[in-house]
Amino acid sequence: MSDPAIRTARPEDAAFLAAAMLAAARAHLDRGWYDIALAAPESRCLEYLRVLATTEALSWWHHSHFLIAEVDGNPAATLGAFRAGDAYALSAPAMAQAAAGLRLSETEQAEIWQRGSYLFLCTLGDDEAWTLENIYTAPEWRGRGLAGRLIEHAVREGGDRGFAEAQITSFIGNQVAERCYRKAGFELTEEKRHADFEAAAGAPGLQRFVRRLNA
Repeated sequence: MSDPAIRTARPEDAAFLAAAMLAAARAHLDRGWYDIALAAPESRCLEYLRVLATTEALSWWHHSHFLIAEVDGNPAATLGAFRAGDAYALSAPAMAQAAAGLRLSETEQAEIWQRGSYLFLCTLGDDEAWTLENIYTAPEWRGRGLAGRLIEHAVREGGDRGFAEAQITSFIGNQVAERCYRKAGFELTEEKRHADFEAAAGAPGLQRFVRRLNA
């Protein structure tokens, strides 16, 4: 394998980013937030995510927030990196734009929010932190350290931008992810559990890992 080239994602990467976001949301579970909230086949979930990656609203789903590790000219791994308070706040406008593009009715949009509302029972994080999300490596490229390289690249970027800390949130019980984050210098700082979250998602709750920058 040649050394990966790390670059910012482009609109034409939307299909790869959609697959990455769907897989990252599922993590070690059978279903993720998009499966549950959209209550739709995988093909429809991917279509929705492709549109989210290219909306006018620069939400945390937008391609401009993603880095891609490219091997032999092909996307092999990705992650999103952004200031939490900037990107998460644009979730609702981005979802509205995606819904309009896919011609979803107001009722259908309301049902998505209702089905997906369990997520807010366990949300964690600091709006001022440099945030890493949707960390994903395509199956055929796993075990080659691509996620670690992307994380280090993103962490350096956050430090260069003057952020004090970087944060990553994951499901409680996702041991593969936890090992990866600890190896990258992140420490578990807090977790939040809720019975209704577990009933919906299949995991007890969420946990937050933090790495100090410019220390």
